Amino acid sequence: MRKLHIIVCLGGLFSLSLLTAQADEGMWLLPLLKQQNIEQMKGLGLEICAEDIYNPDSVSLKDAVVIFGNGCTGEVISPQGLVLTNHHCGYNYIQAHSSVDNDLLTNGFWARNRSEELPNPGLTVTFIDKIEEVTDYVEEELEKDTSNIEMKYLNTKFLNSLAEKRVGEEFLKDNPGTSVIIKPFYGGNRFYMFTQKIYSDVRLVGAPPSSIGKFGADTDNWSWPRHAGDFSLFRIYADSLGNPAPYDTCNIPLQPKKYFSLTTHGVEENDFVMLLGFPGSTHHFYTPIEVEEQKNIDNRIRIAVRDLRQRILLDAMLADPEVRIQYAGKYATSTNSYKSSKGMNIMIDRQFTLYLKERQMNDLLNWGWDNDIQTYRESVDIIANEIKSRAQLKTRLQYLTEALWIGTEFSHVPTSFEELKAGINSTNPTVRKTALEKFDSLYYGFYDKDYAPEVDCRVSKAMLKMYADSIAPEYYPTFFKTIRKNYKNNIDKYVNHLFKNSLFVNPSKYEKWKQHPNIKKVEKDEMVQYARSVKAEIQRLRKALIPSENEIANATKEYIAGLLALHAEKPNYPDANFTLRLSYGQIKSFSPANAIIYNFETTLDGVMEKEDSSNWEFVVDKKLKELYQQKDFGRYSDKEGKMPVDFIANTHTTGGNSGSPVLNGRGELVGINFDRNWEGIAGDIQYQDRYQRSIITDIRYVLFIIDKYANADYLLDEMTINP
Repeated sequence: MRKLHIIVCLGGLFSLSLLTAQADEGMWLLPLLKQQNIEQMKGLGLEICAEDIYNPDSVSLKDAVVIFGNGCTGEVISPQGLVLTNHHCGYNYIQAHSSVDNDLLTNGFWARNRSEELPNPGLTVTFIDKIEEVTDYVEEELEKDTSNIEMKYLNTKFLNSLAEKRVGEEFLKDNPGTSVIIKPFYGGNRFYMFTQKIYSDVRLVGAPPSSIGKFGADTDNWSWPRHAGDFSLFRIYADSLGNPAPYDTCNIPLQPKKYFSLTTHGVEENDFVMLLGFPGSTHHFYTPIEVEEQKNIDNRIRIAVRDLRQRILLDAMLADPEVRIQYAGKYATSTNSYKSSKGMNIMIDRQFTLYLKERQMNDLLNWGWDNDIQTYRESVDIIANEIKSRAQLKTRLQYLTEALWIGTEFSHVPTSFEELKAGINSTNPTVRKTALEKFDSLYYGFYDKDYAPEVDCRVSKAMLKMYADSIAPEYYPTFFKTIRKNYKNNIDKYVNHLFKNSLFVNPSKYEKWKQHPNIKKVEKDEMVQYARSVKAEIQRLRKALIPSENEIANATKEYIAGLLALHAEKPNYPDANFTLRLSYGQIKSFSPANAIIYNFETTLDGVMEKEDSSNWEFVVDKKLKELYQQKDFGRYSDKEGKMPVDFIANTHTTGGNSGSPVLNGRGELVGINFDRNWEGIAGDIQYQDRYQRSIITDIRYVLFIIDKYANADYLLDEMTINP
């Protein structure tokens, strides 16, 4: 009876959150703001109109928001194309310009003039020019199409071909740097087309040292309170007509359609804020069994594998300054995902996520029963059966991906040599030279300045052993036959042999091989054999999973259609898919557990309180300490004379929102989003206002660092800063 009583109480506690939409929940589509959200937003404190945020026929706030690189958000903050994003979003590019003698990660970087701004090959910044719903068009084209493409309504290549067909070749030809894509929403029940303009000449302008931009590092990651100045500055360059162009010294700073004004007014508890950005992926339509799969297969394995790998990497980084620079970006990326997965698993249990998903599912099934609609029950059954039947395949694939593909860097050596073979065998010297030059780019694309073979060797031994202990031998990739036959199952001997003899970890051997290139030697290289074996096994498992994934996708589409019908009178947002969204809410303190209450903001006092000169994560820069001691905060201090650093809001964010502009009710920039709290990680599956907080660097701290710390006030001259 006692157990039943607890369940009943939980039902009373959580039912409201499922039956009424939270004012601060959601990652909303901009074209739907006026009909779905604007009244709620104004009630919370928005002072501008929906058209000021998004206007398909005129310039609006959305025109100052960009995709930064391939997984972050940025914002334009000056009429000279200056872009603000997170320090961790710019981290790999800062690292690429760093060396032991010129360590920009440790020392920071500030270009004193345009000629000192550093180019970043491969970095792009993407503007969204237009968003259009094209559901009717896509459905008509789907009906007409006679190709054998599987799951056409979710197929990226097929949908993008429809986008290009819709706008026509002439449009793309007449608009340099413009591309169009179509993405599915609500499980494929609706479709939107995005017209984007992509700039590829993006230069590093400024970045604080990691002791500021990454203060607290791994210990503080995913937690509150935080004290990081997590920002960096870049500039977009274009040709003389303002069009995207490859890097060229003749390019000029882009004059954007829109840029944000900043304010030093600050924020207070309960103030309205909104974020614009590109959230990557959420799953708030998951059924309970999908939550269990995420927790017990995907997250569990990632946690175990990365915990081991990161410990080895960190030991190597702390022992050698060169390795620290080489692996800074790799380590940061790995540990971020590790802590996210670990936090999600803890919070799934603590926040009764499974129970809430059961309530969501049962509400739909009961509604379907009352209305004599059986398809929702069928969809739920299909999803459950497929999840159960694919568990072994998913487990094998996750271990293979995490341990042998991501975990071992040498899995990424070149494995295709047809072009090289043809070139070597050619009697034409030019063809031969070209083939070797192309292979050079592949070789040194793998063995670049950020690769340390001795580190990869150490990590790889641990990864192979963990994989071998976790998967039944009958499912091993084929390279394990070599370990058994030639090395008597001794993984250490196998890995040592690879790193002693392979061309791919010894550039001098490779350069010697190039003098008399022999294709057979490359083909027989055991690193190549390993990489081919891992790739082949990944492909086999992915292919085996396709039928199940297709069944689940079709059932999910029906399931989501049901939820939309059930809640037709309420605003409903689609799952994140790295498209432009708006989240909104309020500045809010929170209590994560009994007897613990966290304030909504931190100050520079907290940086000094956390200082630990013996711990690289909490070293405080000498100049920053001097500014603190002198209370030299300029116009950026708060009403009490303290220097604000970070604050939190109950806005709904996820990965991809890193770098998102945080705006007040007037549309002014008050901060830059950079993280979420540990307790809010399960919000990717089920948002809960009590727990979820976005962690944001106060724009006053950004300006303080630029002005007082870096003495780069010339950058402030090109910004619009309101009091």
